Amino acid sequence: MRTPDATDLARIAVFAALIAVLGLPGSFPVFGGVPITAQTLGVMLAGAILGPWFGALSVTVLLALAAMGLPVLAGGRGGIAVFFGPTAGYALGWILGAIVIGLIVHAGGRRPVVWRTALAMLAGGIGAIYALGIPVQSLVTRLPLAETALTSLVFVPGDLLKAAVATIVVTTLVRAYPRGFRREWYAPVTGRRPAEVAVDA
Repeated sequence: MRTPDATDLARIAVFAALIAVLGLPGSFPVFGGVPITAQTLGVMLAGAILGPWFGALSVTVLLALAAMGLPVLAGGRGGIAVFFGPTAGYALGWILGAIVIGLIVHAGGRRPVVWRTALAMLAGGIGAIYALGIPVQSLVTRLPLAETALTSLVFVPGDLLKAAVATIVVTTLVRAYPRGFRREWYAPVTGRRPAEVAVDA
């Protein structure tokens, strides 16, 4: 990861703020009353647009603010107690999720494409977050891991919806404003820059 410049820091702050804003409505019921929040959508976009490391840094900034007591998590939650509750693993999983998403979306320094973006949202935006969230939830609630995983399945439809929305947003942005990704996609072998340009993240 290169050292972030002033523009990078501003973008990291913007995405941290975006994730916080997406949590303002709190949770809302979908698919039969299952409560979900929109903050994971912000995490997905941060990883895909900022890249793995700056995306993860934006999530880390948000979580640090939450730990300091700022009400930046869904429903106005904040404080160190959040990181000792049953959802702590999911919150920390956002960092891993942003990294996985960024690595897949920008694999090999290539221009993001639909199939790779969708795969990234599933692997990072759902798989990686659940991989941390479910074991921690099981540990805190003292429920068997299998039972915790089973109950967590009710959130999958909502997360699939967010993954689809994130994929659409990212692929649309690649075509409309590639500079928004702050990454340079170079032509293979020759190293020459193609017409569409963004800068590395």
